[in-house]
Amino acid sequence: MQFVEILGFVAGACTTAAFLPQVIHVWRTRSAADISLGMYCVFLLGVFLWLAYGIITSAMSMILANGVTLLLAGSVLFMKLRFERAVGTQERSSSESQEQSTCAP
Repeated sequence: MQFVEILGFVAGACTTAAFLPQVIHVWRTRSAADISLGMYCVFLLGVFLWLAYGIITSAMSMILANGVTLLLAGSVLFMKLRFERAVGTQERSSSESQEQSTCAP
């Protein structure tokens, strides 16, 4: 294995591993309110394009790093959408129950 390819694997491992704390934090707290939806959507598009580039050029370090990063960042985006929907549903049901208790005769 050439030095350049090793460098690519190490760089990919570092940038991919950077997402692990975010994924763990969002999972444990069940909150992604502070995460920008727009930023993550654009970021995922960029990672997907880098993955496509790696596949086209047969660059295994790019394929591996961007494939794993796509999964990790995608899971954060998925959790953000899911947890925000769950919070919105809870808030609606809470306000509906408050309205019913105040409107009772």
